[in-house]
Amino acid sequence: MEAVDVSAGQRAARLAAGARPAGAGNGEDPAAWLAFDLGVRSSGRNGYGTDDAVRARPETALCHRDGRRRRAALVEAAGDTALLPLVAIRCADWAEPVRETARDLLSAALASDPGTVLRTLTPLILRLGGREQGRWARDRFEEALRRQPYAVTARLLDSGDRATRRLAAGILLDAQALGAVELAGRAAVERDTALAGRWADAAVATMDAADHDEVVAVLLGGRLPFVRSAGVTSLHRTGRGADAASWLTDRSGLVRACARWALRQSGTDPHALYRGLCADPATVTPGAAIGLAECGDKADADRLTTLARHPDGAVRARALAGLRLLEATRTPLMRALLDDPHPGVVREASLALLPSAGTLPEAWLRERLAPGRARASRIAAFRLLSAQGGTAALRAAVDLLADEDATLRRRGGELALRCLFPYPDPRLPRHDPEVGELVDRSAALMSNYVRDRVRSHLGLGRSEPSAGG
Repeated sequence: MEAVDVSAGQRAARLAAGARPAGAGNGEDPAAWLAFDLGVRSSGRNGYGTDDAVRARPETALCHRDGRRRRAALVEAAGDTALLPLVAIRCADWAEPVRETARDLLSAALASDPGTVLRTLTPLILRLGGREQGRWARDRFEEALRRQPYAVTARLLDSGDRATRRLAAGILLDAQALGAVELAGRAAVERDTALAGRWADAAVATMDAADHDEVVAVLLGGRLPFVRSAGVTSLHRTGRGADAASWLTDRSGLVRACARWALRQSGTDPHALYRGLCADPATVTPGAAIGLAECGDKADADRLTTLARHPDGAVRARALAGLRLLEATRTPLMRALLDDPHPGVVREASLALLPSAGTLPEAWLRERLAPGRARASRIAAFRLLSAQGGTAALRAAVDLLADEDATLRRRGGELALRCLFPYPDPRLPRHDPEVGELVDRSAALMSNYVRDRVRSHLGLGRSEPSAGG
């Protein structure tokens, strides 16, 4: 069942005597109409209106709890296009007389002005399609869209509703109604990854010698990695594989991989190109640093280690990611970079240190966890202390239970519970008074019963009950 904002519907019901629901001025906002319908139907039970008030206005009468009232309101609403969203909702009504009357009205509206009805109501109809009686309207709208001229269905491609865009795209693709350049243009601007992929695949499959250069150029300018990667792989198909070198440093790993493939197909070694791109620190880019590692070997570790001290934080972060990829991280360097001013560098350094977290001094990490330190360093220190487990992890978790940073406070509580419940971390020492104190400081996270059970597992006596436990 579709999600509905009940509180919005209740607010709408309170205002029903004077206005239609805010944000529901047209059918393109299905959530507002669905919430309005639910709110009005709940109004009598929840004190947001009276039965007389609901019947007084056509909008609210169409949502009345009594099916006879809803059907009567439908008859009165015939021809009122402003009420079509509520008529559409009644097409999925549980009461058959209401449902059939609403379907007759919607069919008449579709026959009278299909372009306007399809444009404004398709998002709402698709939301209703998941209801038990909602399939009828969805099927009718899809049939109508398949019969309409290209321009009517194409207008839905600019809808803010993803399901509507997908339906329209499927119909147009089935009909092969768009040319390769237009398909590529749709792929380049589409926000939905799955739909952008369909547009891009169709563009590549449809292009010919007359338009392939334009199609590839449009795809290469796409916002999503899959679209750009389709453009890069098409370079080889159009005999321009060597041009893929320009995409070796793309921010997307998928695009970089496709660029390397296209270059290899044209007889060019991308590894050698990456080494050249990383040779001059003044011109190196983040994409070049990680790309070198993606197709490199341990011999490239020294170059990446040098780049890990680059003035540009993004280059340093990608160089560290590359060292992790090559399994060539060096603990002293990673420890030094845990205090780096760039958050991305700190994150990569902490990930590189995770396998050896148990060898790091707890006191050194706790210094970086302390309030006043940079947030990225605090998060990294907490990640490493968590990996150490045992008392070190529990100390870090409990220290954060009252932290001013809401994210760290939440993570501290989650870690404390993982350390203690349902069974204590086996690395926690038994009969240890400090552990008992840490358990008691975590009392707000658990009931007295659970706390006593945890203490028992740790070989500790029962503690004094906490307030409200």
